Amino acid sequence: MKISEKQADVYKTSRILYVIEAALEYFISIAVGTVYLARITTYIGISDALTGVLSSFVSLGCGFQIIAIFLANKRPVKRWVTAGHIVSQILFGLLYFIPLLPLSVTGRTILFVGILLVAQIVHNMINSPKINWFMSLVDDDKRGKFTANKEIVSLLGGSVFSYCLGFVTDYFEGRGDTRTAFIVLGIGLFVLMILHSCTLIFSKEKCEEVKPVKVKDNLKNLIKNKTLFKLILVSVLWNVASYATMSFTGTYQAKELAFTASFSSIIIIVGSLIRAAVSRPLGHFADKHSFRKMLSICFIIEAIAFFINIFTSPSNGHWLYFIFYALYCVGMAGINSSVINFIFDYVEYDQRTSALALQQTCAGFSGFLVTLILSPFVALIQKSNLVLYAQQITSIISFAVVCLLILYVNTVINKLKKVSEVKEEEKV
Repeated sequence: MKISEKQADVYKTSRILYVIEAALEYFISIAVGTVYLARITTYIGISDALTGVLSSFVSLGCGFQIIAIFLANKRPVKRWVTAGHIVSQILFGLLYFIPLLPLSVTGRTILFVGILLVAQIVHNMINSPKINWFMSLVDDDKRGKFTANKEIVSLLGGSVFSYCLGFVTDYFEGRGDTRTAFIVLGIGLFVLMILHSCTLIFSKEKCEEVKPVKVKDNLKNLIKNKTLFKLILVSVLWNVASYATMSFTGTYQAKELAFTASFSSIIIIVGSLIRAAVSRPLGHFADKHSFRKMLSICFIIEAIAFFINIFTSPSNGHWLYFIFYALYCVGMAGINSSVINFIFDYVEYDQRTSALALQQTCAGFSGFLVTLILSPFVALIQKSNLVLYAQQITSIISFAVVCLLILYVNTVINKLKKVSEVKEEEKV
């Protein structure tokens, strides 16, 4: 879909606000991500196995994007998307205050799990409509570069933000005052929520007539779309590979590898800088050659990354985990962009919100389930006298799944035709 020059001027500010919005949302995700989530759960007294499951709540929350299918025709989306983000981000901020409550470990654990789950559900429920809202303001032949630029801003800003989080955490922990660290970080999240809300409020929504479709018919059309399910399998397998290992890296860094919060932040910062450096070249490559070819390259890099992580241990963790994470970030620079842009390449315009929701739903549940299945296994390995650490074994699983993905993308996905290609053939 091509945006005229006049329209481009109208939506230029909104596209800039989308870049800022994505960055602020990324900052919040860092603050409630694996590394800092593990420090909160450790303070509360939650086990490593349960922490791994809680880390995968990000994936479980994605599963609830299925709700977006029932909201696909609800226009305009701006009002309820903004409200949903405000609610979810307030809940994320409250997570930092739960360890301070005068409750038992069981009471704080139940409250923490409940708030985190609800926050992730609400956040993901409005994610697909928001993506479709903003991406509809971008020319189809510029999506690769735009998503790359958006990601670069998020990553560079996230690097500074991550360092600040690590500095604040280590400063107060060094003084034996972890409670104050939680208060400062919690207040910081509320400030980010206000700024994020402003980017949504002042953005425009594209007013296009969308033919109303009943939810029943919408679901029926999605189920009949064989191409969509072939695309969804890519996201499902990738989430299985990623969450099998990444859900447990927070506790691995904090405990077995004995990383300080500052060092973990440095790893995240360097990874972000590397990801930012390769994002634009990969985006340009995708616009020129296709997102499929870019995705294939990224999966090869991820296979190498997980293979390296198989050999990571406390004796070499400070440099080998660093290499693993750097390569993981290089691959992620193209993977997230590709799986979303697949929908814009291969699915009709009026089905994109629902298709994105279904894709993220299936991928989300798969990521959560694999973590749930592996959590008892991780706990068992930690209690045993095996030579290998649990995270080394999960890396073997991730490596095998990514190898399968490389084969799948270069066979099944390679044969699919884009919507634009199908329309060209129909004209002939």
